[in-house]
Amino acid sequence: MKVLHLLDTLNRGGAEMQALDVCRNAADFGIDLTIATFQSGAMEADFIKSGADFIKLNRRFPLDIYLASQLRRIIKEREKEIVHSYQAVEALHLYFASHGLKKVKKVLSFQGFVNDKKNRLTLKYLIPRMDANIVVSRGLQKWHSEVDKFDTKDFQVIYNGADAKRLAPSGKSLREELNLDKNTLLIGMVGNFYRAERKDQTTLVKSLPRVFAKIPNAHCVFAGKIEAGAEDKVADCINFCIENKIIERVHFLGARSDVPDVLDALDIFIFSSLHEGLPVAVSEAMLANVPMIVSDIEPLLEVSDNGKYAEVFEVKNAEMLSEKILKLLKDKNLREDLASRALEFAKENFSIEAHLRELKKLYESL
Repeated sequence: MKVLHLLDTLNRGGAEMQALDVCRNAADFGIDLTIATFQSGAMEADFIKSGADFIKLNRRFPLDIYLASQLRRIIKEREKEIVHSYQAVEALHLYFASHGLKKVKKVLSFQGFVNDKKNRLTLKYLIPRMDANIVVSRGLQKWHSEVDKFDTKDFQVIYNGADAKRLAPSGKSLREELNLDKNTLLIGMVGNFYRAERKDQTTLVKSLPRVFAKIPNAHCVFAGKIEAGAEDKVADCINFCIENKIIERVHFLGARSDVPDVLDALDIFIFSSLHEGLPVAVSEAMLANVPMIVSDIEPLLEVSDNGKYAEVFEVKNAEMLSEKILKLLKDKNLREDLASRALEFAKENFSIEAHLRELKKLYESL
């Protein structure tokens, strides 16, 4: 089965990490995969080494007709049967590139909420013109239907999946890097700081004074890049820590390429979020055997089976989050039980193997 996946950029993010895991494992499922991209990014070297055929193109305009012609040539020369995109700009180019090629089937994945009107209008145009539309959770499908007003009745849910092999720690110690005692209890969140209301690091920060007052050896880390325009959000978090005299126990790590080592160091993974599709970061934490606390938005309730495999707190409720953190920090057996049960659940539902099994079924049905 010959498939082309297209990414606009190769910057570090959930969709890109999902695509990379697919590239690394596609051959095991009989998928001859080519990955094409319009722009470079921090993950380019990883994609080049992934085992998939790699092609780098150059997009000069929002809709670049010459680029679409290049994609059409690639599709025909490599005899691609499936073309698969992850967002509007990619799907639009693949739509024009494959127009009239009746044997080529078009697939579009919906990974998260849509930021702007231009992309929403583009997607409304593209959805009925795709051969299949994938959504990564039922909660996101509901959001797209009720908020974006997309026609989602024929969407198919295929959960994102992470590659457990990629999550093996290198042996490097985050505690040593931060000069922390080995007995330090470490909580943390892996997620980028965005301009828009998506990730909610602020609520986690606001929960910390109460936690630190009761757990003297607790520290917190934030791992994730700062999107342009999100600097004030980070500054507000840092200022809160300074004003509440906890800044020495809160560590802003910035973008990290060693997420497995970060996860390996954590006693609790916290995912405080306002909008999600089905975050790869959560799948990674479960597969890394780290107990989780998540906010109560629908996709995170879905990934935790309504709180069966994670502690859940109300969105933006810092007091409730602090209670959940204290509950787990005070009970190691509870943490271990929660993590081990979540690990088995994730292997079945949110591993890269589970994802590729369902993806291949969809491709074959087309």
